[in-house]
Amino acid sequence: MSRLKLIHGVSRVRRAKLQSSIDQAVADDIEMLAQWSNNEANYVVNELLRFALMQEEDFQKYKAGRPANPLLMSQGARSATAPSSPVSGALSKSDSSSITHA
Repeated sequence: MSRLKLIHGVSRVRRAKLQSSIDQAVADDIEMLAQWSNNEANYVVNELLRFALMQEEDFQKYKAGRPANPLLMSQGARSATAPSSPVSGALSKSDSSSITHA
């Protein structure tokens, strides 16, 4: 199984706004993980999402089959996306055992 690695104090990234509602328990865990790793919550969310997306093999196959032009991908994604649904149970106690910190 892969491991998520959070580097302490590294949270300077270029950002795009994404609005979504998540369960309060997940938000609390993200905030705790941000404090523990000495990072901003935005960085932690980005790393968790990046990690989850890399683990999803079907999505990776789909992504590999898409056109390489980022402009076409972003325009297609905006017109084809459905409203996001809340994420539940994204970070449970059993998941936290696979998280390492550097």
